[in-house]
Amino acid sequence: MLPYPNINPVAIQIGQLTIYWYGLMYLLGFAGAFWFCYQLRLKQSKPWTTDNLIDLFFYGALGVIFGGTWGYLLFYEPQTLLEDPLRIVQFWLPGRSFHGGLIGVIAAIWFFCRTYQRHFWEVSDYVARAVPIGLAMGRLGNFMNGELWGRVTEQSWGMVFRNAGVLPRHPSQLYEFALEGVVLFIILLWYARKNRSKGAISGMFLIWYGIFRTLIEFFREPDLDKGFIAFGWVTEGQLLSLPMIFIGLFIVYYAHRKHQINHHKKLFGR
Repeated sequence: MLPYPNINPVAIQIGQLTIYWYGLMYLLGFAGAFWFCYQLRLKQSKPWTTDNLIDLFFYGALGVIFGGTWGYLLFYEPQTLLEDPLRIVQFWLPGRSFHGGLIGVIAAIWFFCRTYQRHFWEVSDYVARAVPIGLAMGRLGNFMNGELWGRVTEQSWGMVFRNAGVLPRHPSQLYEFALEGVVLFIILLWYARKNRSKGAISGMFLIWYGIFRTLIEFFREPDLDKGFIAFGWVTEGQLLSLPMIFIGLFIVYYAHRKHQINHHKKLFGR
């Protein structure tokens, strides 16, 4: 059994001002993703200015905050929303859902593209490669916060998390950091090394995130108020992630199919 590091969730306390490590990890995630996109900006078919990038990330941050909050309430705590409808605008309170945040970011990209006359899939592919950086930092924040721990295990690397009882558990936050963050980043970086048809990189992101999240859910403790929601083993996270795989496969297939058709037209005419 490995000892869980006794990390104070509060990073900085100045009077009434309290800054948590979790919030700092989110900030580092946004900063890292911004830096990565900044390095890629001139390699896009339509180059980006710094102002364009700042606006995109501003919209994206709003999408993460509001989409993550609304998704959490809708997917995980609908009863709270029924009892307190004003909770939907209290975005500063704890509780975020990745899947809700993803929907929020997609909406933000769509709005950005409408405003700046850019192609949706070009922007989506551009952003998708940077998302694992934010995911990695967010999962480190979960680990430092001692939340979203794994299921009980007898493995030698199990950890006893505060507020999770005395039994060792899988450090599932670190599994997610490794797979949804580091490995997914490498996969997308490798896949994008060649010119791909529009939408293909976004589709690959959906496929591999869905696969990794579905697998990790077997080691992650289900939400206490939800438990297993189907067949005695399917969790809410798996129910939300499995469709991502099929949607991603469809997007990749459609993107490559459209590319082949356009290439055929160029060679042989209509």
